[in-house]
Amino acid sequence: MSTHDLTPPTPEERRRLEANLTDEERHVLLEHGTERPFCGAFVDQKQPGVYCCRLCGLPLFRAIEKFNSGTGWPSFTAPFDDAHLKYVRDTRHGMVRTEIRCARCDSHQGHVFDDGPPPTGQRYCINSISLTFQPEKGAGVTVSVEDA
Repeated sequence: MSTHDLTPPTPEERRRLEANLTDEERHVLLEHGTERPFCGAFVDQKQPGVYCCRLCGLPLFRAIEKFNSGTGWPSFTAPFDDAHLKYVRDTRHGMVRTEIRCARCDSHQGHVFDDGPPPTGQRYCINSISLTFQPEKGAGVTVSVEDA
């Protein structure tokens, strides 16, 4: 069970959070769009830390789970906490995929596929623009909602 608050933002908080988005962030996070491959800020990021939801700050992925999938998007083998993600069947574009959304604010993050490396066999293919990054602090990773 997550130790983070998963309560959705109030309508007022949501308006405030959405007001800070660029047009491209709005397209991906709110309209379930996709950024172009190999252009995202975190594709080649190798620094230790935690990737958080761009809209609400909920921790979604640890850098230690990141791998180079060659797809052009940041890819992870496992989430920070499975309770932090919502899995939605996506049949757009003539295929069946599993969309990944932030469990707190319901913003689009990307998709998960069953072609990742061991030990999970999962590839969480995430838009850089859907994320913020919190560098590791000290010896361990401690990220609170207030830090994110």
